Parts: sequence; structure tokens; C-alpha cells
Amino acid sequence: MELMQGASLLSRPADEFGNDGLVEEMWAVKAMDHAEVHFNVSFSLITSIHPSCIRLTPYDEQIYQTFRQDFPDLRVDILSDDVLKSPKAKVAWRAFAEKFNKLDDYSYGTLMRADASKEFSPENSLLVVRIQFLAIEIARNIEGFNDEVYRKFRPAPKPKSCLTNEKKQVISD
Repeated sequence: MELMQGASLLSRPADEFGNDGLVEEMWAVKAMDHAEVHFNVSFSLITSIHPSCIRLTPYDEQIYQTFRQDFPDLRVDILSDDVLKSPKAKVAWRAFAEKFNKLDDYSYGTLMRADASKEFSPENSLLVVRIQFLAIEIARNIEGFNDEVYRKFRPAPKPKSCLTNEKKQVISD
């Protein structure tokens, strides 16, 4: 029951709450759900399709151009809360996010891999807002930082055929 009440709070304006613990907890639960979906869908995409070919939104190019205009020197390969959530970074990210406030769920909490070369794990996860996640993952795809995950976790090629040449000949006779 408490979770249901908390879930309805997530649709209310954030400035009504301050630092409400229940809202933060619900945000984390929703972020975990998103991470699970992202991991299952995007991770399988990243490992089967080259990351430079993946599009996360119809606005990837605009998000990337604006991201690199606003954050030209931000390294996206390895990130930390210190880099993303310092007082100065919070102001810059808030201004960036408002440029995309028409995007669905742009400010929802989302888990993101801290180190692009590794898979999701509790130790390799950061809680960010969705537009940060999109901007950074798009940059990782374009700039080649998801390539290592593509190489490392790509499924092994399937065997060509289960039939030997001898059996094929018998079947075709």
C-alpha cells in the first residue's frame, strides 16, 4: 500500500517535496526498474549491434550536439558522483535538462554505468536523471566508449551448420 501511495507522488512537481525520503526511495525503485529494462534491451543491443549504430531517441543528434556544446570537456568513459553532482555541475546539468523538458520522463531517476567498459553492477552504478543518462550514453556510443562492452560481451557466433557434407549429399539425392 505504501509503495502505491509513493508511486503516485512521483507524478507531482518536485518542488513540492524538498528531500522527502519516500519520494527518494520511490525514485530509486523506478530507476532500478529502468536500469533493468535498459540492461536487458540496450545491453543486448550493444552486444549485437555496433554501438555507433544504436539510436536511443529520435533526438540523439540534438541531445549529443547540445551535450558537447554545454560539456565539451566532460569525460564520459568513467564517471563519478563527484563529477556529476558537485554544486557547479548540478547548476550546469539543470540548465541542460531544461532544454529537453518536452522529452518524456527527462527528469526521472535512472541508473547509469559509472565505467562504460563494464556491465551494470551495484558498484558500477550511478543514480542520474534520464536526460543525463541519454546524453552520456549517446556520447559513449558516438565516441566509441561502448565499443569495449560490444567486443567483450558479444555472443559467440552460431555454428554454421549441424549437417556434415556427407549428410547434405544424402539429403539432396
